[in-house]
Amino acid sequence: MLFKLRQRAKDERGFTLIELLVVILIIGILAAIAIPSFLNQKSKATDAAAKELAHTAQVAIETCATDNNGSYTGCGSPTILQTYEATIATSSAGGNAYLKTVSVTGTDAGGYTVTTWSTSTNTFSISRSSTGVLTRTCTPLTGVNGGCVNGTW
Repeated sequence: MLFKLRQRAKDERGFTLIELLVVILIIGILAAIAIPSFLNQKSKATDAAAKELAHTAQVAIETCATDNNGSYTGCGSPTILQTYEATIATSSAGGNAYLKTVSVTGTDAGGYTVTTWSTSTNTFSISRSSTGVLTRTCTPLTGVNGGCVNGTW
């Protein structure tokens, strides 16, 4: 019986050091590939939130202009737009995207620009000229472009 116990103990060997090092190396390589991919997705998500906020601000300023007989003159601040849409954030509380600036432009205040800021430090703008042409621009302020490609979105 003692012989059988010794034989069983000999047969139950663990992993060698080389085998363990190879497994750790493979896990390290997979992590090095996956982590930058996940970080880029986070940047894209925060940029998507800023784009959505820019569109919400666009709808709010159009609603404000409707109340002012088609003029954007009285709609040139983030706090005014927040009265039309309560979900518009006007400060960076909580690390979320917020409406950075609103400016009224053009002759007879016939145009506007709304600019939002993303936590990835990119800015996204929607501009309407006095002729009614909409332009979407962005500025990547960091090395990560996120949702900003060649200055447009």
